[in-house]
Amino acid sequence: MSVPMLPAERPRLSWRRRPSAMAAVAAARLIARLPPARIRAVLELARRGAVPATADQAKRARDAVIAVSLFCAGQGCLPRSIAAALLCRLHGAWPTWCTGVRVHPFAAHAWIEADGRPIDEPPARFHPTIVIPPPAGDG
Repeated sequence: MSVPMLPAERPRLSWRRRPSAMAAVAAARLIARLPPARIRAVLELARRGAVPATADQAKRARDAVIAVSLFCAGQGCLPRSIAAALLCRLHGAWPTWCTGVRVHPFAAHAWIEADGRPIDEPPARFHPTIVIPPPAGDG
C-alpha cells in the first residue's frame, strides 16, 4: 500500500519515453479489470522470452509509469505494478510481479520485485498470493 504522491513529487520523464509508458499504463488499466486467474494468464504469457529485470530497470519502469499516470501514482497499485512489469517487458526484461494480502488490518496489494527485493514499496508484510517471476532458463 503506497502513499499517494503529490504532482511535484512525481518523477519527470522525457518526451521520448512517454509513449511507451503511456501504452503500458493503458494496457495495464484494461488487464487490471480481469479476474485474477486471467491476469495471471496474461502476465505469464507476457513474460515469455524475457530476462530477469534488474532493480534499476524495475525502478525506472515504475518511475516512468507514475510519471505519466496520476492514478498509478496514487492508490492504483494493481495497474501500477502491471504497467511497470509490461514496460520492463517492452525492454526485454521481466521483474517478479506479486500480489498479496495481510490479515490485520486487512489489505491487499500488488507490487514488483527485482534482485530479490520490492521496488519502492514501504515496509509492509504481505502474504504473497500470486507471484509471477521471470521465466526460468530458456523462456
